[in-house]
Amino acid sequence: MVCSSCLFFFLFVSLKVLSVASTQEPDFAYGCTHGSCYPATGDLLVGREMNLKASSTCGLRRREPYCIVSHLQEEKKCFHCDSRRPYDPYSNPTSHRIENVITTFKPHRKKSWWQSENGKSDVYLQLDLEAEFHFTHVIMTFKTFRPAAMLIERSADFGRTWQVYRYFAFDCESTFPGISQGPLRKVDDVICESRYSDIEPSTEGEVIYRVLEPAIQIEDPYSPNIQNQLKITNLRLNLTKLHTLGDNLLDSRTEIKEKYYYAIYELVVRGNCFCYGHASECAPIDGIRDDIEGMVHGRCVCKHNTKGLNCEQCDDFYNDLPWRPAEGRNTNACKKCNCNGHSNQCHFDMAVYLATGNVSGGVCDNCLHNTMGRNCEICKPFYYQDPTRDIRDPGVCVACDCDPDGSLNGGICDGHDDPSLAMIAGQCRCKDNVEGPRCDKCKPGFFGLSASDPCGCQPCKCDPRGTVSGSSQCDPVSGDCFCKRLVTGHSCNQCLPEHWALSHDAGGCRGCDCDVGGASDNQCSMETGQCHCRSHMIGRQCNQVESGYFFMALDHYIYEAENGSVFEEREYQPGRPVSWTGTGFARAPEGGTLEFAINNIPYSMEYDILIRYELQVDYMSPHWLHRLLKVCYGYYYVHLCVFKDATGLGGGPSYEIFFMFCLNLTCSFISSPPQIALLPRYSSLEMFTAGDPASVTRKQSYERYRCHETAKSVSRPQMSEVCAKLITSMSALINDGALPCECDPQGSLSSECDVRGGQCRCSPNVSGRRCDECAPGAYGFGPSGCKLCECSLEGSQSRFCERYSGQCLCRAGAFGQRCDGCQAGHWGFPNCRPCECNGHADECNQRTGACINCRSNTAGEKCDRCDNGYYGNPTLGLGSQCRPCPCPEGPDSGRNFAASCYQDNRNQQVVCNCNQGYTGPRCDECASGYYGDPSKIGGQCQPCRCSNNIDLSDPEACDKHTGQCLKCLYNTEGPDCGVCKSRYYGDASRRNCRKCTCNFLGTEHSQCLSREDCVCQRATGQCQCLPHVIGQTCDHCAPNYWNLASGQGCESCGCDPDNAYTSACNEFTGQCQCRVGFGGKTCKDCQENHWGDPRVLCRACDCDPRGIESSQCNRVTGHCECKQGVSGVRCDQCARGFSGTFPDCKPCHQCFGDWDRIVQDLATRTKVLTDRAKELQTTGLTRAFERKFKELEDMLAQVRDIVNARNLSLVSSSALFLSLRAQITETTDTLNQLEGDLTAVQDSNYEASNALSTLEREAKELNLNSDQLNRQLDILKNSNFLGAYDSIRASYNKSHDAEHRANRSTTDIPSTVSRSADTRKKTERLIAQKRDDFNRKNAANKRTLTDLNAKAQNLDIKKINEKVCGAPGDAPCVDSPCGGAGCRDDEGKRHCGGMNCNGAIAVAKNALDRSKHAEKELNKAMGVVEELFKQAQEAKDKAQAALEKASDTKNKADHSNNDLRDLIKQIRDFLMQEGADPDSIEAVASQVLELSIPASPRQIQHLADEIKDRVKSLSNVDAILEQTQNDVLKAEKLLLDAKKARNKAEGVKNTAESVKKALNDAGRAQAAAEKAIQKAKKDIGLTQNRLAQIQSETTARERDLNDAMDRLGDLGRQIEALKTKRANNSLYAARAEEMATMARDKANEAKEILDGELSDKYRTVQGLMENKAKTMQDAKQKAERLRDEAKELLKDAQDKLQRLAELEKDYEENQKVLEGKARQLDGLEDKMKAILNAINKQIQVYNTCQ
Repeated sequence: MVCSSCLFFFLFVSLKVLSVASTQEPDFAYGCTHGSCYPATGDLLVGREMNLKASSTCGLRRREPYCIVSHLQEEKKCFHCDSRRPYDPYSNPTSHRIENVITTFKPHRKKSWWQSENGKSDVYLQLDLEAEFHFTHVIMTFKTFRPAAMLIERSADFGRTWQVYRYFAFDCESTFPGISQGPLRKVDDVICESRYSDIEPSTEGEVIYRVLEPAIQIEDPYSPNIQNQLKITNLRLNLTKLHTLGDNLLDSRTEIKEKYYYAIYELVVRGNCFCYGHASECAPIDGIRDDIEGMVHGRCVCKHNTKGLNCEQCDDFYNDLPWRPAEGRNTNACKKCNCNGHSNQCHFDMAVYLATGNVSGGVCDNCLHNTMGRNCEICKPFYYQDPTRDIRDPGVCVACDCDPDGSLNGGICDGHDDPSLAMIAGQCRCKDNVEGPRCDKCKPGFFGLSASDPCGCQPCKCDPRGTVSGSSQCDPVSGDCFCKRLVTGHSCNQCLPEHWALSHDAGGCRGCDCDVGGASDNQCSMETGQCHCRSHMIGRQCNQVESGYFFMALDHYIYEAENGSVFEEREYQPGRPVSWTGTGFARAPEGGTLEFAINNIPYSMEYDILIRYELQVDYMSPHWLHRLLKVCYGYYYVHLCVFKDATGLGGGPSYEIFFMFCLNLTCSFISSPPQIALLPRYSSLEMFTAGDPASVTRKQSYERYRCHETAKSVSRPQMSEVCAKLITSMSALINDGALPCECDPQGSLSSECDVRGGQCRCSPNVSGRRCDECAPGAYGFGPSGCKLCECSLEGSQSRFCERYSGQCLCRAGAFGQRCDGCQAGHWGFPNCRPCECNGHADECNQRTGACINCRSNTAGEKCDRCDNGYYGNPTLGLGSQCRPCPCPEGPDSGRNFAASCYQDNRNQQVVCNCNQGYTGPRCDECASGYYGDPSKIGGQCQPCRCSNNIDLSDPEACDKHTGQCLKCLYNTEGPDCGVCKSRYYGDASRRNCRKCTCNFLGTEHSQCLSREDCVCQRATGQCQCLPHVIGQTCDHCAPNYWNLASGQGCESCGCDPDNAYTSACNEFTGQCQCRVGFGGKTCKDCQENHWGDPRVLCRACDCDPRGIESSQCNRVTGHCECKQGVSGVRCDQCARGFSGTFPDCKPCHQCFGDWDRIVQDLATRTKVLTDRAKELQTTGLTRAFERKFKELEDMLAQVRDIVNARNLSLVSSSALFLSLRAQITETTDTLNQLEGDLTAVQDSNYEASNALSTLEREAKELNLNSDQLNRQLDILKNSNFLGAYDSIRASYNKSHDAEHRANRSTTDIPSTVSRSADTRKKTERLIAQKRDDFNRKNAANKRTLTDLNAKAQNLDIKKINEKVCGAPGDAPCVDSPCGGAGCRDDEGKRHCGGMNCNGAIAVAKNALDRSKHAEKELNKAMGVVEELFKQAQEAKDKAQAALEKASDTKNKADHSNNDLRDLIKQIRDFLMQEGADPDSIEAVASQVLELSIPASPRQIQHLADEIKDRVKSLSNVDAILEQTQNDVLKAEKLLLDAKKARNKAEGVKNTAESVKKALNDAGRAQAAAEKAIQKAKKDIGLTQNRLAQIQSETTARERDLNDAMDRLGDLGRQIEALKTKRANNSLYAARAEEMATMARDKANEAKEILDGELSDKYRTVQGLMENKAKTMQDAKQKAERLRDEAKELLKDAQDKLQRLAELEKDYEENQKVLEGKARQLDGLEDKMKAILNAINKQIQVYNTCQ
């Protein structure tokens, strides 16, 4: 029993742990009011006997013996445990239940305890609490040995999860490997410790565990980690290993185990209810008694506005702050929500809490009185806060009075006043286009108030161009605008009919003014004003024609007579007006008749017939004939009509007009053949007679300008613009548009004609409106026009010629096509004479007489000279024939190099005129500047390729044989003079090689022979520059470099990156561009005239300007740079050696220098003496003469030695004295001599000083001069006059070159400027030439686009049906003879669709329905396949389970065999041991005898045989499979039939009947397959019943066998199921494949009809079916594999049974051996007892021995 002092100590420790590291200890004097509070700690076991359980308790089922471990000398003590009833000290003191461990403080405390069963190591004790508790520590007091190993676990979630507190073990490393053994570093570390696991003490040993170790410092006892460590709902003590004395290892008898068990006197679990610091006491939970003294209850009596079993949440309506545990002085009490009296519910929102800066997180729920918000502080939508009422007033929110149609958000008003947001409580917020207090009317300019309109009202949409005064207002309800006079429409955005161009004009629109003839009506487009033009009319008013079309003239329709005339040709006479057309007249005699056929009347109306003729009187004189011969005009009225035939394709009647001449005159038509013209009579056109003002005006204008008269004359007079416009309209009206030009492509210049009359632009000498015939006096009509006859007036009878050949009618003696020449061999028409050609030609020019085609190598007009390349005199009768020039050979030899030759009359030698490049008497040598070997066959002279850089007149300029250039000019060199010389550059081919102009200072000196002679790149002139030097001539530094004048390359500027504007500096001075406040060359110093450190402080130079050389002082010290003779820091006083008043300082007299030197010497000596005196003052007098004193001491010592010598004599002393005196005298003389020398030296020094002074003055002057020269040199250096000179020179060269190039651009032939001008002129000519062509092509393209647009607009899909069957597709069925496409009735007639229509639509619809039906059937088949797949998967799972079960059985059998072998081996080893005691051998024998097998060998063999029979009976499944195989074959046969049906259907798939037949075949195949499936299902059912019977029979035997035998039976059943499923899968797979084939056939046929509507779906279904079929096949193969594996497993099991039988036989034999051994043990045991009795007797004897 634990003493009270120990208990008090642990209680004290637990309380101390809770406050060890906290500085906020709760003040229990104030309870929960001022901080955290905690209930009292107690024993959690008190009152919870029912919640404490143990996994093992002795005597619970029966009375059990146990023993205790006593001293060796004591007798063995054994007792009994009977815990079937609770402990009672009187009636049942042997009960040792678990509740005995609870502390009771009763007198019999040591007489009651809990005890486990004997020999059981793994035992646990568990305490289940009804709520969360704080757990501080546990104390266990054991009656027996403490456990050798144990662990403490806890759960904080009522046993769902467990965490280990601590491990305890005698040997932690072996018992709990991997667990740390400490030391403890954190309170939540899990370690293993050994201090409570020792075998001693044997009783009343304690095990103590504290959750919070006192040695661990806890910084925050209220942290979640600490609180979580203390919180428990369950506690479990796992006792895992007993402490024994080791005898249980040698003896396994029950008596040995009876003394090893767990026994606990007392168990204390200290803790309190877990309230998170929000309660100081706890109350019982419902159902828990409250009358148990000392019980720690689990329901907290919560404070701080909290609730819950453990105060783990805030109380209702106290959620304004997040719930938190109380900590020290901080209660962390829950805060009441502020809902302003409008709600009594709220919740906490962390997001709101964080958004308010951790101030408030409460959100009110279910706000009343039309309020809302986190604190019910705002009104709901459609309500506003009354500013006159308090926010807590129930009536604070008032409903809004806003029109929902015109208000934003359906009528929401401002909820409260907020001047910053311009909000007024109750104010309606109107939509954008709405106004009014209630937002119930539209703003001006808007209409149609509507709730669906986001802006409330629509804008009036009034077009300001069409509204009166441009106003945008409209009717607020309808939205109609107020339109101008000529404007209409809802928005005044449309013109009235026959008007367009909506604008800001007073009327709003303008009239269309469509041409009365060119437009089909007076309607036009409102936007563009485009009228509806007739054919080939264009322009906005349709008053223009397309390109290639024209307006007819009034006399356009001209007709020729069929017979009745005689042609009379007449020539043009000068001075007489032309009154005829063509070449003459057609004469009509008196009484003759003319017939004219008319068949192309374009328009039904009245026409005037125009006849042009002349009257001739035969008996009159020519004078009167001239007067009477004039053109006459005749008009005859005729009305012609145009009819259309019944076909609607147009056409009209033919008319014939006859003329008879009765007057006694001969009438000659002015054209040939005779013609008449039909002139439209304007009075019969509606455009003139409609009666409206426009038609009246047109008629008046037509008559006023006599427009009809323009058609009478042969030569058309100039037409007025009014007539032209009216006739244009007439032409368009009569011809329904414009007429095509139809210009002849050969005779016209273009396809366009004159828009007025249609006259084409004819080629030369071509006539006719269409340019389709030659003009009079021309012939040879063709693409280039006609050629003029040009008949000779002298040789031809007329100026007209034949129209095709052009042959003129010649007079006698004239020859040729034009009758203008002599016969062959003559010339000089009309006075012909023979040609003179010296017999070398047969013909000559007809006009000049020049001979043509001279023969015999002659030339000239009379063939009187030799041709080029020949010489001689070919004149007839005088000369000789022409011979080839020998230069060196003739013209045709290939070696003739002369242009001509002649024979010298003096010496008769032939002289050659050589070609260029040849020379010599026979031109057989190359001239200067040429090379080659013309003496060889094929040889010739070529120009020397010297890039035009040699003297062509110099014969030695190039080699005449090789062409190598020998004397290159213009500074060039090379074999072809193609490169510039060294130290020259440029383009040698252009003779512009120039000397290199390299700057010597910036060029590599190795490249220069002298300052003016350097090498550069020959092409560019680039010199090889020094480092950091750039430029073609190396004449300036690279960026950020300077000092080219150094001659070593440019130096880096080194500008300070922080103090300079840029990194560049002055190229000559190196001065950087410093920022303000900085200076120096590199900007690292202070600015100019300042000194100091620029990083610290810069001061201005304080120098007197009168005494300084430069305004810049020393940049470091600030000392000014003084002039000569000036000194001082500021240079404001005269220097030493100068006199006068500053600034007039003059050098002192020369004597100053002498005295100054003396004074300086004295000053130096004085300084030396002063230093010596200071040394004596410091070291004393002796120090200065120490060396002398030492010498004297040495001499005295020597004297003393001499005096003290034994043989010292006076003589020696005298001699020594004399010697010393002589030395002194000698020394004195030496000193005197030295003094004289010193005086002489001083004199010399004085003279030298004077000389030095003079030299010093001269040196100062030289220094001044040198300084001045240096400054000048620096200036010159920095100015770099040489570099500047080089730069100037280079610039001059560049300027000169530029001038030269500019001059060449204007003076060269051709020059750049002239080429540019030529290019510009060519471009302008091309533009001018192509402009007309481009315009024509552009116009043609526009017309083509217009035609295509018109054709596209005229396209109508409705016409397709009309083209297919002859009637429009949109006509009603009653009127349409066609009806639906392909629909016919029973008689074969077409009808308009309906129930019996078998046309394309109906066929397509039927095919679609059948396809849908096929799709449904396919989906149904898919469902069946999926079900089969599920069944196969289940079969697979069962087979897998059977396999796993069989594997487990095999493993268990192997394990049992191994255990049996190990047992036999252990028994054998035990029996073979020499130290085996008889008791142990007896115990082993008894245990072996107790072993038994659950069945006899005969029973086992019987069961094995029975199992084999059952397994053999499984072969019936194969028969079932064979039976179902027939069904599979049948299904496959059906599949083949379906495939044949498919092939047959494909053969006739274009007809609907093939579809139907294929569907029927597929249906029959499907039905057959379904029958096969049903039969297979029946077979499956039979198989399943058989399997069930086998299963029931096998199950009866399973209880007698181990798990291996059970699994064999299951495996057999699974094999049967798999076989059945395999057959089923095969069948269904065949059916699925068949249905897939059917679906594929149907889909193919539907595709032909519906053009691929179901192709995608079919492919998807096909893929799925193939995948399913493949899956079924895989399942089948897997089932077969499982069957094979099961067979192998069965065989393996049979082998195991055989081995088991063999083991059984071995076991029986071993059992016999053991029985023999047992008998031997019995004998040995008797002997051992006898020996033991003898030993006991001897012990008693010895004990009683005195």
